[in-house]
Parts: sequence; C-alpha cells; structure tokens
Amino acid sequence: MIELETVEDMICFLSEKLVSISDKNIWVYAMQSIDSKILSRVYGSDRGSVFTPGHFLNIGNRTAVDKALSRLVLKGTIRRLARGLYDYPKTHPVMGVLSPNPDTIAKALAGKHGIRLQPSGAYAANLLGLSTQVPAKIVYLTDDPSRTVRVGNQEIRLQRTTPRNMGPAGRVSGLVIQALRHLGQKHVDDIIIQALQRKLSTHDKKQLIRDIAFAPAWVGVHLRKIAQGDS
Repeated sequence: MIELETVEDMICFLSEKLVSISDKNIWVYAMQSIDSKILSRVYGSDRGSVFTPGHFLNIGNRTAVDKALSRLVLKGTIRRLARGLYDYPKTHPVMGVLSPNPDTIAKALAGKHGIRLQPSGAYAANLLGLSTQVPAKIVYLTDDPSRTVRVGNQEIRLQRTTPRNMGPAGRVSGLVIQALRHLGQKHVDDIIIQALQRKLSTHDKKQLIRDIAFAPAWVGVHLRKIAQGDS
C-alpha cells in the first residue's frame, strides 16, 4: 500500500496517474483512428481489390499500419494473401470466396504510379485466347525492380526487363509480341495468325504496325501479316 504523507504527495501521485491514463487513452484513440481510416479505405474499394501496407502509409507509420491490417485479418474483413499482400475478398454465391485477379495482384505489387507492367509468356498467350490454360507461373515484364510472390498455387513475378521490351507495354501490340515470342518462331502458323486477325480490331492492327520496331525481326513479319490480313 502506498503511503502519502502530505497533501502535496497526494496531488503529485494523482497527477502522475492521470497523465498515465491520459497517455493510454491517446494511444488507444490513435490505434482506433488508424483502424477506422484503413477500414474506410478498404470499404471504399471494390471487392477483389488487392493492396499492400504501402497503400496506407499516409495514414500511419509502417508498424501501426501492419498491426491494423493484422487486426482486420483476424476480424475476417480482409484476407492475407502473402507476406505484405492483402485483399478485400470477392465472393460468389456458388463458388464461395474467389481468388484475386492476377492483374490486380501485379498492380498492387507495382504500387507506385507510373510503373508499367506487360504480361508475358504463357499468360500473354492466354489473354489473347491462344491458350486456354492459365499458367501456374505468371510473369509481368516491368521497368521496376523484380519481385516474386506466391498466392495459393499461383506464382506471380514482376521481372525487370529492357526499355525495348517495355516500349509497347500496356498496348495490344505488347501483348501480341510477347505471346508470339512465347510460342516460338516454329510454332506460329497460319492458325495462330488467323485467330489473331479475327480477334484484333482495325485499330489494334494499326497499332501493331506502329510498334513493329519493338519486335524481333521474325515477330515483325507476323505482325505485318496480322495487320494486313495476309496469312
């Protein structure tokens, strides 16, 4: 038991307690404020949105944001996909909770505005309908540092590449160039060319010609065929 000899001692003791309680209340309020601001931003996004702690650093410091996100995971509001990667899960009435779209994951990983992404390899072929199978490993070319993350059974890699490969990034020509490179010169036949001729619009075909300088020589030959309707 604490003995207080004078009124002054009592006043000092009570003041210290009040300061301690006040500090604790301020800390609790700050944590609740960070949680509510992050929650508001999550609710303001579409279902299926993917984000990293970096998306919330204007709300609080990294430690506070990490802890707030962990609390939201425990509540079931958001889902942790991988270390430092979360989503606001989208559900289907029959299939249940859905996996996030690979493009959404890649954009969240890229984070900063202005970072370009170009689907490549088997995924580029799949996006163009030249392949029906979504690959287990999806590669995006980027002008940002390389990074890899595994979400469920799927590996998503951002792979740094040359400025030439990124030249047509974000345009249909970039997708076609990467798909043809993946298929290989020996496997691009009339069936592939005709499929692309049917799929691409007149505007898309004109874009192929404008971006032909970014393609290897053998791919350029096929781009002209696709654009001119000469298979």
